Amino acid sequence: MTLVKHELKQGRASFIIWTAAIGFLLAVCIFLFPEMKGQMDSVNDVFASMGSFSEAFGMDRLNFGTLTGFYAVECGNVLGLGGAFYGALCAVGILSKEEKDKTAEFLLAHPVSRKRILTEKLLAVLLQITAMNLLIYLISVGSIAAVGETVPWKEISLLHLAYYLLQLELAGLCFGVSSFLRKGSAGAGLGIAVMMYFLNLIANIADTASFLKYITPFGYCDGADIVANGRLDGTMVAIGAAIGIGGIVIAYLKYTRKDIH
Repeated sequence: MTLVKHELKQGRASFIIWTAAIGFLLAVCIFLFPEMKGQMDSVNDVFASMGSFSEAFGMDRLNFGTLTGFYAVECGNVLGLGGAFYGALCAVGILSKEEKDKTAEFLLAHPVSRKRILTEKLLAVLLQITAMNLLIYLISVGSIAAVGETVPWKEISLLHLAYYLLQLELAGLCFGVSSFLRKGSAGAGLGIAVMMYFLNLIANIADTASFLKYITPFGYCDGADIVANGRLDGTMVAIGAAIGIGGIVIAYLKYTRKDIH
């Protein structure tokens, strides 16, 4: 587990910054809700008349006058994009950085198999993402209680679970991408996260592109669907899990045979 501890130590600053930033923005959104709750009837009317824009973000199906509706859109966007970026960045550079920083020879000179290196690096990624989500969940629940609102446990938990699964899927996919890279990789990770986000927007706007929801992890994170149905879409989650696991399998197949220098 030495490599796991090393990776956690290296990623500590990034973990603190991303967790603090996402947690702070979520808390700010929640603390604004009591001030805005009385004005939400007019806001609902405005969003209902905005056509495709409202459909893209699911705002035509949510009531902004309720905490769950407000949280699903405002906090969902913060957690969705922020979490996606962090999950992608965590995984996309964890293998390629050894060649970029010229530490590959030192690492591989130790009596440790490449499979063990991969496993420990993957475990470090999973631990960081899991820890961040647990802390953010506690911040969200604590903030809701602090403003005197009743915590909608089921909806909040389902939303956070969906975004946690999204981050794991993107991390698995980017872990596979990392095994092919030799130099800079942050752009690749951010690019994948942004592409997945916009695929979901397109799927929400155009009925002919609705199949894209089965490709992007943002498809099963749609707050309007989660609040309305009270559950995640099992088919989308299963496809997302297959994509994430597929990325991990590719990483093992590629990295164990890769000419590393």
